[in-house]
Amino acid sequence: MESNTALDCFNALAHESRLTLFRLLVEAGDEGMSVGELAEATGMAGATLSNHLNILRRADMVLDERRGRVILCRANYAQMNALIGFLTENCCAGSSSAACKPASACKPVRRK
Repeated sequence: MESNTALDCFNALAHESRLTLFRLLVEAGDEGMSVGELAEATGMAGATLSNHLNILRRADMVLDERRGRVILCRANYAQMNALIGFLTENCCAGSSSAACKPASACKPVRRK
């Protein structure tokens, strides 16, 4: 990941409402959540929610898919893991400590 791409991701996540939306989508896993479910979970008005989702989409942090009349949103785990990789790529490069090691990539599971 390039620095400018990472900055776009951080900018998208640097708002409490967008961070909340992204975390809800990460928690939802591969199934994602509909825009209606996100509105219900957050209490956001439609226009506000749409604006926040568009900012997350432009940073490629959220993917969506239309299913009939429903728009299903999902966290883009590849982009999230790339951002984590960007942050940790040189982690502990000057340390010999075995305790210093980046976390593994997120692999979403389906909700039951």
